[in-house]
Amino acid sequence: MQAVDRGLFVPPGGSPYFDSPMSIGYNATISAPHMHAACLELLEKNLQPGMRALDVGSEGRVVGVEHIPELVATSIENIKKSAAGPQLNDGSLSIHIADGREGWPELAPYDAIHVGAAAPQIPKALIEQLKPGGRMVIPVGTVFQDLKVVDKKLDGTVSIKDETSVRYVPLTSKEAQLHAN
Repeated sequence: MQAVDRGLFVPPGGSPYFDSPMSIGYNATISAPHMHAACLELLEKNLQPGMRALDVGSEGRVVGVEHIPELVATSIENIKKSAAGPQLNDGSLSIHIADGREGWPELAPYDAIHVGAAAPQIPKALIEQLKPGGRMVIPVGTVFQDLKVVDKKLDGTVSIKDETSVRYVPLTSKEAQLHAN
């Protein structure tokens, strides 16, 4: 987390080092640093060299998906300025325009999946893209939300554990996000 400067991802005038979510435009936010740290800690064993990760809402192989093209472009610009920039060139990091609720099946299965917005329920597509032995961290709920840890055992069975109560922006369609109040 210390290798990439959060200041590159918060718009000018923001407070990138304040432990709070920050607006990044288009009714989207970057999560608070303590939530990034908590999710990374929960995913640590599944984020080892050579493993593959999916980050919904956007380093082995990391695939980011975001359905707002302008946020994808901004993300790529900011990554190029950061310590993670070379990973864009070597292909170990990629960002795609896609609906996060559907993940990115083209590069599945994933050892780790991080979702940075709250789904009303865990999307089936994301569970299907989780590799046996993999782990997903996802906020779930509408008004009241819980950070859930989803583990897919080697035999394909899934266990779900509530980690903590959280408050995230909703994981919605592009249209709903752009027309939110």
